[in-house]
Amino acid sequence: MRRLMQILFWSVISAAFIGPGTLTTAASAGSRYGFALLWALLFSTVACVVLQEASARVTVASGKPLAKAIRQQFADRAAGVLVVFLVLGAILLGCAAYEAGNILGSVAGAGLQTSIPPRLFTIVIGLISGALLYFGTTRTIARVLGVVVALMGATFLVTAAIVGPSLGNLIRGMFVPSLPAGSSLLVLGLIGTTVVPYNLFLGSAVAAGQKLGEVRFGLTIAIVFGGVISMGVLVVGTVVAGEFGFAALADALASQLGGWAGVFFAFGLFAAGISSAITAPLAAAITARGLFDTDDGDRWSERSPRFRAVWLGVLTVGVFFGLIDIRPIPAIIVAQALNGVLLPFVAVFLFIVVNDRRLMGDSAINGALANILMGLVVAVTIVLGVFKSTQAITSAFDWARVDDRTLLTISALVTAVLVLPIARDVRKRRTAS
Repeated sequence: MRRLMQILFWSVISAAFIGPGTLTTAASAGSRYGFALLWALLFSTVACVVLQEASARVTVASGKPLAKAIRQQFADRAAGVLVVFLVLGAILLGCAAYEAGNILGSVAGAGLQTSIPPRLFTIVIGLISGALLYFGTTRTIARVLGVVVALMGATFLVTAAIVGPSLGNLIRGMFVPSLPAGSSLLVLGLIGTTVVPYNLFLGSAVAAGQKLGEVRFGLTIAIVFGGVISMGVLVVGTVVAGEFGFAALADALASQLGGWAGVFFAFGLFAAGISSAITAPLAAAITARGLFDTDDGDRWSERSPRFRAVWLGVLTVGVFFGLIDIRPIPAIIVAQALNGVLLPFVAVFLFIVVNDRRLMGDSAINGALANILMGLVVAVTIVLGVFKSTQAITSAFDWARVDDRTLLTISALVTAVLVLPIARDVRKRRTAS
């Protein structure tokens, strides 16, 4: 029973990344490219486990949340203030973009089965999220969202199983990486929607006061379950033959499997939006507290005006975008890709922190295998982030002759240059007494 509660408790991480962004990006990938991009979800699930375990281990070993550990790592350097504001800016920007997608997606899910005006529903979702954030605590929210994720996951996995995908296609899509023409934004989105930068700070805060063995068990099972749900969503998306859209997907499911499937999808989309609409503002406030809290009383407690002002600001951004009626699907995919671009910054700082012997001690510092896995994840996130940035630059200047293969090569070279100083810094911290 205790282990089941650990899985339910750590489902807050799954609830945070399985939002409308995941549903939109994964279903779009299935609709456009079939099973070809399943490998990106498999990689991102493994990467999520590796990075989330590291962020939780920082708190268990040092007693400090990840944001505070990062701040203290660079406190005695000239770039210390820059690092703090870079992390804060990345998390707040990512959370705000993610929150907009959460609200838009949840409203879209409700609109598939009800005639309630979208703006009214946007306000209702904002009020529900705000009330739970105002009156609840981190642990209470985690338990509530664990139940929501379980129901949502069952919804999509049952639907995916009835779709009846070919086992051969599934295996090929998961273990044979490919990059079909025009799929780079979706690949970055699939990774950015699973390995969510702000989740690393949320998971670190949730790990406070727990034992490392229990954390690893609950966290791994919850994230793998979330990754399987995401893959199920991609499978569900393959039933859409034409242009992808929430209504088109619901109609395709209903026509192939019966009216219940459209209802299931609408509920899953709505539940995903509600769960993530709560976690994104909470993670932003937790990150700000870790960066600015100086241990002098309750200035940054969960009931403090400062803490509440941060999550309220992020929630307000989401509600605002819901009220101005922007198109949800393009906004959601762009938000996921933006998180994929921001992820390398946070991943690099986390990699540095877990290799600091003075902070982690001999027992919790990264071992050889952990460094290989984490180093690979960090390198891939940098490559993808640089790739998307260079792609945006070439598009802005209309350099149409620069193809994706050339951009990927440039991104790999830039990453190799960036990795060298990171490796030197890590080695220095590992040998410090």
